[in-house]
Amino acid sequence: MNVQEVVQKNNLLQCIQCGICTGSCPVAIKSNLNIRRYMREAAVLRKLVIHSQNEVWGCTTCGNCSTRCPKQLKPYEFLVDVRSIVVEKGEVAPTIRDALESVYLNGNPWGRGRGKRVEWARDLNIKHVSQGVDVLYYVGCTTAYDPRVQSIARSLVKSLETANLSFGILGEEENCCGSEVYHIGEKGLFEFLVEENMKLFSSYGVRQIVTNCPHGFDVFKNKYPKEGGLEVLHHSQLLAKLIDKGKLSPSKRIDKRVIYHDPCYLGKRNNVFEDPRKIIESIKGITLLEFDRSRYRSLCCEGGGGRMWFDVPGPRLAELRVKEAVEVGADVIVVACPFCMLTMEDAVKTTGNEERIQVMDIAELLASVL
Repeated sequence: MNVQEVVQKNNLLQCIQCGICTGSCPVAIKSNLNIRRYMREAAVLRKLVIHSQNEVWGCTTCGNCSTRCPKQLKPYEFLVDVRSIVVEKGEVAPTIRDALESVYLNGNPWGRGRGKRVEWARDLNIKHVSQGVDVLYYVGCTTAYDPRVQSIARSLVKSLETANLSFGILGEEENCCGSEVYHIGEKGLFEFLVEENMKLFSSYGVRQIVTNCPHGFDVFKNKYPKEGGLEVLHHSQLLAKLIDKGKLSPSKRIDKRVIYHDPCYLGKRNNVFEDPRKIIESIKGITLLEFDRSRYRSLCCEGGGGRMWFDVPGPRLAELRVKEAVEVGADVIVVACPFCMLTMEDAVKTTGNEERIQVMDIAELLASVL
């Protein structure tokens, strides 16, 4: 892909250079990312100048720029294409390079073997999709491998079993969904993953997928072929439906003040706002609080767009989020994304609030009251 193709694909000549994209970018201050400048240089000067690696890789692809653009452009998609050019030249940080290599070799970006992908479920006796199930629970790389995030998977399984839902997993056959691969800019590897995953889904007759990761939810819903006929649900959507149908009934009481953090890929990128709140409000005793910046205005946790493998110096957005939660008197920050879970947990520690507030996924919260 060259600069001319990038300009045409992203309709950059429609950009009116208002600067809203840069002004609304949550990482612009710490990374000096001026996406408007990159768009102007590409559209007018027909050149691509990499002013800083922190600028190119600082973007979290949260979608703030897109939701606020008066011309309905998607500046973050333009930056993904910029990354593609950089990746083609081999000019990537070693941590990003290693993550991409691990995806190709091991099916995950964490450098872990396939044989360990299902260790989280060794004692749960979960069906494999080949046994004939209605729903595929697509666990995802971070949930399968990270010890803290594995609790989300186990909690979701508890809820699905309580609801007597027919579901199964792919086990060691599960592959990376490719969301972060795409947003890092390695589109050749992404296309390979799509092809392999669609073959796998087809071989088992998969028609409905649930994932606890908004990034997997987004990529299956918006980047995979529509002709596959896949119905994709985020776990908050499925759990809310099961509550509505009376198949899940929270029985225990929790007298806590809970604040919900809208994940970028679930909220502003896919308009899923009410289902997680419906789950929280179904639990007796809970007081639901809201961040000042919530829903479409939610502050990014800084985990998306490959940022789990590239650190940008400066204050972390998740730390600001934790401080805001503490200031309004929340006891629990509820998340609905593995990346949000990890960034928020780290921020609780680095801000010295381990005794003051805890972080829970929506599935963990619900499972605790069943």
